[in-house]
Amino acid sequence: MQKTLSTPDLDRTRPKHPPCSAASTLSRSSGPPCVFDRPSPANTHPGLPSHRATWLHSGPTMGGCLSKPKPVEVKVELTLLDKEKEVELMSPNGKASPFSECRPNGSLGHCSDEDTMTLRPHRKHRDYIEASVCHVKDLENGQMREVDLGAGRALLIKEHGEFFAMGHKCPHYGAPLVKGVLSKGHVRCPWHGACFNITTGDIEDFPGLDSLPTFQVRVEKEKVIIRANKQALQTQRRSKAMSKCSAVINSSTGFSHVLIIGSGPAGLVCAETLRQEGFTDRIVMCTTDKHLPYDRPKLSKCLESTAEQLQLRSSDFFQMHDIEILLEKEVVSVDVKTRTVTFRDGFKMEYRKLFIATGSRPKPLSYKGKDVGNVFHLRTPEDANSIATLASSKNAVIVGTSFIGMEVAAALTDKAHSVSVIGIEAMPFRKALGEKVGKALMKLFESNRVKFYMLNEVYEMRGHNGQLKEVVLKSGKVLRADVCVIGIGSSPATAFLKQSGVHMDSKGFIPVNKTMQTNIDGVFAGGDVVTFPLALRSNKKVNIPHWQMAHVHGRVAALSMMGKASDIKTVPYFWTAMFGKSIRYAGYGDGFDDVVIQGDLDELKFVAFYTKSEEVVAVASMNYDPIVSRVAEVFGSGKTIRKRDVETGDMSWLIDKGSQ
Repeated sequence: MQKTLSTPDLDRTRPKHPPCSAASTLSRSSGPPCVFDRPSPANTHPGLPSHRATWLHSGPTMGGCLSKPKPVEVKVELTLLDKEKEVELMSPNGKASPFSECRPNGSLGHCSDEDTMTLRPHRKHRDYIEASVCHVKDLENGQMREVDLGAGRALLIKEHGEFFAMGHKCPHYGAPLVKGVLSKGHVRCPWHGACFNITTGDIEDFPGLDSLPTFQVRVEKEKVIIRANKQALQTQRRSKAMSKCSAVINSSTGFSHVLIIGSGPAGLVCAETLRQEGFTDRIVMCTTDKHLPYDRPKLSKCLESTAEQLQLRSSDFFQMHDIEILLEKEVVSVDVKTRTVTFRDGFKMEYRKLFIATGSRPKPLSYKGKDVGNVFHLRTPEDANSIATLASSKNAVIVGTSFIGMEVAAALTDKAHSVSVIGIEAMPFRKALGEKVGKALMKLFESNRVKFYMLNEVYEMRGHNGQLKEVVLKSGKVLRADVCVIGIGSSPATAFLKQSGVHMDSKGFIPVNKTMQTNIDGVFAGGDVVTFPLALRSNKKVNIPHWQMAHVHGRVAALSMMGKASDIKTVPYFWTAMFGKSIRYAGYGDGFDDVVIQGDLDELKFVAFYTKSEEVVAVASMNYDPIVSRVAEVFGSGKTIRKRDVETGDMSWLIDKGSQ
């Protein structure tokens, strides 16, 4: 029997609904489209129409603890990290591993194989495997090793005299965690900075949605033995356990305890965190998109990917965990006095708590010939697919040298006859990565047949029979073009809040405090639309439109709604990929005044340290993993890295330098 956790802050004005039984279904006769609609079974809840039903039910969950072995004294040894080619795997599809059935009501924790055997007696012994993976003296304090158990691989860790074992691949894109950074009880992914607790396997910093399975470790006769579930070894991921909705609510009812506007990572993580933390009331997420939440950063890197391939969670996942999603629903106004949201189709919904995570909109480009077709702002999988098709063996023009624009240019070089890039500055990436790195990357693009037209702007788009044929620059240059992608930046999608009472700055950003709350009680915001206090910069209000940061905002907002306020302590982390190479970036480099380069820019194997006065404020690298994750660990510890520490080329400061 599940225990229902109530949240006083959200319960004060909760409508009185009867409890939901395991066989109950929810229905409606009207209202906005919902992804859970399906023909209603015969046992529809009494008193509700039976022609359609919204399912809000999932099974009970169980859990336990990992038993720790006795400390083992060993010597210290260093393991060099081999270079491994990064494989950009598709995002998770939401299928939970067997280890999703850990502690009830989403309490944080993990389960070991022994606990699962105790609580799930029908599990057969053949579902598990035991293997002796090494001698105790083969592994040392602070060392990680990827070990083969026969049915799959695991990450074995030694810290403070104890052994731990968990999944060896980051659930985000499959990075080998053995090449990451082990520090203070967690492992940080070498590719994108996600962190996982070595005891529980829980994800502690983002990006990504899933946690890792953990495995039982024991020492017998100086041998380290791991006992693991075979399926967990194969899936290499688990979803945290979640509570479920405890009330029957007709989905046409215009009330939700938590209403989330937006289906990006901020909104999705907010909804999942609420369920993980024991929230048992109604959650509704609405979006203008026609797809379930998907991995948007991949659109500019993998133009031919479908929405299904990019999907972050399946429809079954949302159904199982009682998270309702209203697709193609645009909010046009918010009334904070009556706590009511109005949609374009006239439907209204009241809320108790509101989370605004609407993301950004592409900045428009002013030019002559607005009616010409085959000109895109990349926003959806359909846009990406059309761009790839139209550019095949044709001429593509990219306007703007933003990260999205440059990623599209790189993705089209092996498809298009020609790729041209138009920019208003002298080189791409200068503002974000500096002139030296910008020049090196520009050479990389030129060596891959990309033609640049810099210090220039678009004057006209010329077409034939309504389809693009030429792009005319203000310099008078005429470029042949069959498809054009505009990527000149973005602005916050907050126009619908103008008369709401929610405060916005002159650029349309929503200022929030450290708990992600706006100036209005009960109204929270996160992701690209906010300026928030960044601990790394002495709580200066900043806007950081990173995929990773949006995850953090969603979690902090959810905890705040439940009275579990948590500061934003994460280190900003982002990445870009082009021509099979990736740049990692950590920190907040806005306003940097110098760049210290270590390595070789010509060979594209370098580390760039961005400094402001005498302090390192950010770092970027290419072909130098896991140094950015190591720097993120230093930043996260609250230590300061001095410019003089990186000018010498001595990297020992990563371990034992830095000041409080």
